[in-house]
Amino acid sequence: MKNYAVINPALDKAMDECGVFGIYKNNDELDLVAITHDALYSLQHRGHVSAGITVNDEQKFTTVKELGMVSEVFTEKALKKLPDGKIAVGHVRYTSDVALDRAANQPLVIRYKEGSIAISNNGSITNFPEIRKELERGGSIFQSNSNAELMAYVIATERIQTENLEDAVLRAMKRLKGAYSTVICAPTRLIGFRDIYGFRPLCVGKLKDSYIFTSESCVLETIGATLIRDVKPGEMVVVDEEGFHSYMLDQKADKTSLCVFEYVYIARPDSEIDNVSVYNARRKAGELLFKEYPIEADMVCGVPDSGIIAAEGYASASGIPYGMGFIKNKFLGRNAGTGMDKKKRLLHTKLTALKSNVEGKRIVVIDDSIVRGQTSQHIVNLLRKAGAKEIHMLISSPPFVYPCYFGIDISDKENLIANKMTIEEIRREIGADTLGYLSVESLHKTVEGCNTGLCDGCFTKQFSAEVPKTFFVDKYATKIHK
Repeated sequence: MKNYAVINPALDKAMDECGVFGIYKNNDELDLVAITHDALYSLQHRGHVSAGITVNDEQKFTTVKELGMVSEVFTEKALKKLPDGKIAVGHVRYTSDVALDRAANQPLVIRYKEGSIAISNNGSITNFPEIRKELERGGSIFQSNSNAELMAYVIATERIQTENLEDAVLRAMKRLKGAYSTVICAPTRLIGFRDIYGFRPLCVGKLKDSYIFTSESCVLETIGATLIRDVKPGEMVVVDEEGFHSYMLDQKADKTSLCVFEYVYIARPDSEIDNVSVYNARRKAGELLFKEYPIEADMVCGVPDSGIIAAEGYASASGIPYGMGFIKNKFLGRNAGTGMDKKKRLLHTKLTALKSNVEGKRIVVIDDSIVRGQTSQHIVNLLRKAGAKEIHMLISSPPFVYPCYFGIDISDKENLIANKMTIEEIRREIGADTLGYLSVESLHKTVEGCNTGLCDGCFTKQFSAEVPKTFFVDKYATKIHK
């Protein structure tokens, strides 16, 4: 088909690890399974590789989880297997190709000397290799390479030495380094906790008398709940039959560091994270792009869906009309029948340029980021073939030049085009007439009022937490960071 391209964001976007959800039901009128199911739909953007739900019904744990998207995993037959219990946790998972395995699907239920827990995690444990080796020497047998399994084992080993699960979790938090926002379903309580830096989001909501812990506030809107507040970095929150409890770890970070890429790309626009609206941050990014790059053009458009809000901001600030430059195929499915390895389960996005709207025009096209560069090259080619007179590509974040060790899947700088090329070289590579990136200073202005500090290490190499010298690849190998 003419002017048609298949763009794989799993290969050319920075993807987050997962989305988590937990609910403690204090109202018998609520359908626990239906609410958790709907919540996972709202978190689907955070992970499309697998989905799962665990329900605790009278201290019996029942789990349904499988590779696939929420709509694929939770068929009517699958949902009927889940009882309408007291506590539930849910999970959607993103992972890289090399880590794709069913054993890593979450929630993960473990049974140990003091009982059972189901755990759902979002983030990346940076001292994973050291802790895993320590646990294996003590006799632990791992079934997967997941952070959740490692965390569960650490909590279980600490629980043997403590009087209650809360103390075990707090002790485990001191041992675990890196990024984690986690929910746990225990026999009588729901627990949520966030690392001392606050890299990944986690919030508290309430639906009638029931409490909810989840990755993003957009979930709460979907199920009719109210946002109470964000979980603080280094905080553990607990709900049991006596109510809501908060515990702060007696260990603090020098600087809290919510991942700024949550606002740039990862989070849903209708979420509010640490007191800042994601939509407002993206729109302001577009406005600031115009201050830095006041280009003369006939139309502004955004790359669906991640560049649209910033494009609206640029159009508003510049007075240049905003228009639709692309049509997106709304069907998002797994990659089957194309000759690629089906196990990769990669998400496809398909775009066509809207020729009638771009032909003969000078176009400002805005996207959120450039990782490897193939997507940007596709976009420019689409507009060229559709007859665009000029193509000025602007990016609503700084150049992505350093790997992330705290929950984003870019772990090798060789995959980052901005680490190997200058901006002018990238411009020539993708074929645009202009290429501009939002400055780091302006990026921070987009999230003024945030309750936490921000991590911008992928743009500046200034990480608040210790960067690991190695990261875990599989059971027998680690890779050395350079």
